[in-house]
Amino acid sequence: MPTGFFSAYGPDTSALTLPLWLDLASVIVGAISGVLVAQQKKLDLVGFMALAVMGGLGGGLIRDTIMQRGGVYALDSTFAIPSTVITALCAFMFPSALTRHPRCVEWVDIISIGLFAAAGTDKAMSFMLSPWACVLMGTLTAVGGGMIRDVCTHDTPRIFKSSNYYAICAIAGSVVSYVSVFVFYINRPIAATLCVVTVVILRRISLHFNLVTPNNVDFTPRVRAGARRVKNRLTRR
Repeated sequence: MPTGFFSAYGPDTSALTLPLWLDLASVIVGAISGVLVAQQKKLDLVGFMALAVMGGLGGGLIRDTIMQRGGVYALDSTFAIPSTVITALCAFMFPSALTRHPRCVEWVDIISIGLFAAAGTDKAMSFMLSPWACVLMGTLTAVGGGMIRDVCTHDTPRIFKSSNYYAICAIAGSVVSYVSVFVFYINRPIAATLCVVTVVILRRISLHFNLVTPNNVDFTPRVRAGARRVKNRLTRR
């Protein structure tokens, strides 16, 4: 693995290998986001397991299916599926352990978005995909699991609703990761760290200042009024 902050020979093309504990932590954190919804919906044990798998592995499944390059992480990893199932079992039997610390769960959710965005962008960069594809894969990995989870529970996916920055954070983190590697020649582990930090900062800012994505935007009246003013001025001349 490259050492130092910058790569001395152009973009760092080596695949990023996460430590096993960090790899599993990102999956478990994603699974927790799924079981929290299962608690709200008062689902049974099967529902807990299903939403845990979707939250922890759904984004990676979407990414790997679209990319069709390399293996499927959920199937190749020995511990990925068991870790989500164990998380679901623990949450089902000890639900108050999660609801007792809402701030902790909030941070868990934020960090999971950053970790998934970094992992998705890095895999796309390993296969030298275009910048747009790398950002798309990073974003889908970050929000895909939550999207599948919401669809299965008959909710509008959170990324489609006006809310605090969510998908925007994933997009920004993916862009930072790609630019760091291919523009500034920063080594991949550092780029992944910058991706996570970017996501965490933007997400925290949006929550602290209650910044939400706009909806029901219509600039048509303003554009028409501006066009009329320009037309009137030209007519007077």
